[in-house]
Amino acid sequence: MAALPSSRVIAYGLLGLPLAFAALPVYVHVPRFYAEVAGMELALLGAILLGARLLDAGIDPWLGWLADRVRRPTMVALALLPFAFGFVALLNPPQTHAAFWLLGALALTTLGYSAASIAYQAWGADVGSDPAQRTRLTAAREGFGLVGVLLAAALPSLLAASMTEGIARLAWLLPPLLLVAAVITFAKVGAGGMALRSEPLWPSLRAVFAQQAFRRLLAVFVANGIAAALPATLFLFFVADVLQAEAYSGALLALYFIAGAASLPLWVVLANRYGRVSAWLLAMILAILTFAGASQLGAGDTTAFAVICIASGLALGADLALPAAIAADLGERQGQAGVCFGVWNFVAKLNLALAAGLALPLLAALGYSPGQQTALPALSFAYALLPLLFKGLAAALLWRWRHSLEIDR
Repeated sequence: MAALPSSRVIAYGLLGLPLAFAALPVYVHVPRFYAEVAGMELALLGAILLGARLLDAGIDPWLGWLADRVRRPTMVALALLPFAFGFVALLNPPQTHAAFWLLGALALTTLGYSAASIAYQAWGADVGSDPAQRTRLTAAREGFGLVGVLLAAALPSLLAASMTEGIARLAWLLPPLLLVAAVITFAKVGAGGMALRSEPLWPSLRAVFAQQAFRRLLAVFVANGIAAALPATLFLFFVADVLQAEAYSGALLALYFIAGAASLPLWVVLANRYGRVSAWLLAMILAILTFAGASQLGAGDTTAFAVICIASGLALGADLALPAAIAADLGERQGQAGVCFGVWNFVAKLNLALAAGLALPLLAALGYSPGQQTALPALSFAYALLPLLFKGLAAALLWRWRHSLEIDR
């Protein structure tokens, strides 16, 4: 079997940078941006964002089904156009009718992003001809994605004196960045071996869920995803109120993502040597030990938390690369990588919603209020210890099903 040149792997991964570059502002900056710049009422803003995110998650399986019926590069190329246009519009709203503008721009951005992402993931499954190659391709995609996240986090403050102006200017960087990355990816990667499908949507989804290994992988992914999404949801609260180090929140978050990106080659090596399941299990154990330590921190423990950010970032690298690579193999086994990744992305978005829906009401019930020095043990519990329950469940399930999830061909 022919080896996959590193230049082709890098060219494939490069498109992940602009996709992730845009994802951070959409999910993190847009709510506050529209509240401050456009003066939208929070209730209306929240309703629009909730509706858009539910719709975005709900259409992912259909987009995955479509990705199995259209050439992957063609679908990616078509999806990038509304994605880029919508993103620029989203971060440059008019002075009037902001709600309608937000609704339209968000629909274009999220539809284009989701369609491009799913077809792009399935494209990587086509290009790789064995598990080791698909692991390298997935790691490259996620590594460039983390670079995109770091750029999107750092650039607004460098582009303008105010954050809102910096975010507006950030939008105009995406089109040229996307164009350069897309040209390199399309020129160097090639289409891969894909057979177009013709089955209707529901039979295709039933066929995916009929595969026991995929159902098991999804169960592990859900438990592990909630374990990761809980601290992500509560990170800023924990740094500000428990550590009392809000000024360092950006630097700590950067440490986490840099460690994740730097660890990806290590996880690829470990996966090739010991198997992806064993490597992923090792990362889960590292995360469990890390968050057990975080539960003991208090005001002023910023250095210790920085070490924890680095350690948990190392585990993040495995979470990004290894399960998605296993999903790519299972999708290719059925000849339905598009549908598999449509379901995969749907579940990933539900993980984020479940984490917020679980953690925030729980904290409110336990008496925690942001900015107040009350019920801080409850915040430490929700940030550090509650994820351990889900991470432990994910590790137990992964160990139990390790033989069916370790794919060697």
